[in-house]
Amino acid sequence: MQNDYKKKERHLNVALYDYLKEEVGFRLSDRVFDIKREFKTAADIGCNRGYISKHILAECVEHLTLTDTSASMLEQAQGTPGLRMSKLLQDEEQLDFEENSMDLIISSLSLHWVNDLPGCFARIKRSLKPDGVFIASLFGGDTLYELRSSLQLAELERKGGIAPHVSPFTQIRDIGSLLNRAGFTMLTIDTDEIVIGYPSMFELMWDLKGMAENNAAFNRPAHLSRETLMAASAIYKELYGKPNEEGVPATFQIIYLVGWKPGPNQPQPLPRGTADVSLKDLGNIFEKGGKIKIDAES
Repeated sequence: MQNDYKKKERHLNVALYDYLKEEVGFRLSDRVFDIKREFKTAADIGCNRGYISKHILAECVEHLTLTDTSASMLEQAQGTPGLRMSKLLQDEEQLDFEENSMDLIISSLSLHWVNDLPGCFARIKRSLKPDGVFIASLFGGDTLYELRSSLQLAELERKGGIAPHVSPFTQIRDIGSLLNRAGFTMLTIDTDEIVIGYPSMFELMWDLKGMAENNAAFNRPAHLSRETLMAASAIYKELYGKPNEEGVPATFQIIYLVGWKPGPNQPQPLPRGTADVSLKDLGNIFEKGGKIKIDAES
């Protein structure tokens, strides 16, 4: 009965756990504004409760299609005034948009749940028009490293081995190769770290559960002993807590990516060997009178 009450309480207060996804959705939508183009057709895949759509303006996107695997999430997602929207119950791994139909595809903090990321990227590229753009954010490999290492140390000390207690995340070094493999060009990939303070490890784990971001690995153990959890909490505080301060930090690494589908109007690199300035001359370049001058004798 008590567990049922707690589940109901989390459901009613779901907005309390949206703070991280709200912030990343806002930051991602800001990157859409940086592209000085009006998008006729766009899609937000894995939209969740509409963390991006509430920031996308009608002046930027004419029609936005929201997709998610949850009908309840889709129902809650809202847009800005004047934004034309449609909602589609669809899995990110089974995208079914027409080929060459989208000018823009965006996704915020949902792709880390995709099992076949290369296949997902390939279907996204297929859905985009030539010179269409894919913009997304996802959790990086350093996310929750404090929690992961504390649980591993506690379990290693008490059990003599470790088990996965934090879901695996994509490494930033792999994103570029996956996008290239899918056929995207003009890639831009960067990372951001959001550090959030919690009273203890237990509040962090509770919030992760409220975000629906707790471990979903198929080979995870069903339970963690109370002894291991108490030890992990103490290790977390000892290793990562600041002296003379309450609480512990939790790091969320966010990977932002931008990839373009090849198109005829995109800028192309010059052929090899056509450059008229050598890299060895960079040290001799200086500004004079508003112009860049190169020493011809070097």
